[in-house]
Amino acid sequence: QVQLVESGGGWVQAGGSLRLSCAASGSIFSFNAMGWYRQAPGKQRELVATITRGNTVYVNSVKGRFTISRDNAKNTVYLQMNSLKPEDTAVYYCNAGTIAVGGYRSLEVWGQGTLVTVSS
Repeated sequence: QVQLVESGGGWVQAGGSLRLSCAASGSIFSFNAMGWYRQAPGKQRELVATITRGNTVYVNSVKGRFTISRDNAKNTVYLQMNSLKPEDTAVYYCNAGTIAVGGYRSLEVWGQGTLVTVSS
């Protein structure tokens, strides 16, 4: 089974940028879609961005600020985060999924998460 390992989290001031990486132990090409979720303290995990072979989708709160991309040759998915806000503070998780009726569906393949802290 493919394992996912996130990196790139850390502390940043509001307005700053971070790039998260998700390295897979095997090929991600077989997955129709990959996604990034986040979970803030005391809140439910939320889907932030997804990427298929030809399309990207973002939650409204990050549109225009975050960019998801994938490099199948490197088996890596990225999340470029710009203009960060304190409300972006969360643990970010990489996820392998597929596209079903209704949109992205997780295949329950997760990384361990990477913490992003944005200070005001």
